[in-house]
Amino acid sequence: MPQEFNMQEALKLAIQTEKNVMDFYMRASEISKNPKTKKVFNTLSGEEREHAGHFFHLYKGEDLGTFDEFMATPPHPDSAMLHELEKALDENVHERKAMEIALREEEDLEKNLRLTASHIVDPGVRSVFERMAKETRDHYEIIESEYAHHMAMVHETDIDIYVRE
Repeated sequence: MPQEFNMQEALKLAIQTEKNVMDFYMRASEISKNPKTKKVFNTLSGEEREHAGHFFHLYKGEDLGTFDEFMATPPHPDSAMLHELEKALDENVHERKAMEIALREEEDLEKNLRLTASHIVDPGVRSVFERMAKETRDHYEIIESEYAHHMAMVHETDIDIYVRE
C-alpha cells in the first residue's frame, strides 16, 4: 500500500534520522580508544551532519530553529542506536561492540528506508528516502571495512597479499 509523505515531512524525518545517526557516531567516537576507529566514527559523524545539512536547507519549516541550533540539541530520546550503545556501555563496550551495533543498525535502517521509498508515490519524496538509503549503504561499507581491519581479518587494502596467481 502506498505511503504518503509530503516533501516537508520527508525532509524533517530525514534530518532527524541523520542527526540520530550522527549522535550515535559522536558517542561511539568518545568511547573508542583505537585512534583509527575513533577517526572512522568522527568521519562518519561529520558526514551525517553534512547529509542533515543537505536536507535541512530544503526544509521550509521553522520549527527546528537554525541548522546549528538543531544539530546542537541533545540526542533524541527515542534513538534506538544510542539506546543500544548506552546499554552495551554497562557491559564494558569497546570499539568492536560499537561497530557491531553500527553495522546492524545501518543495515536495518537501509532496509527500512528502501521499504519506505518503495511505498511512496511522489517521485521527489521517494528520492529523499532513496538517497538516505544509499548514504546508509555507503556508511555500512565503511564500517564493515574498519571492522574487518579491527578484527585482523583480511582487509581489502591487503587483498593483493593474499591472492595467489
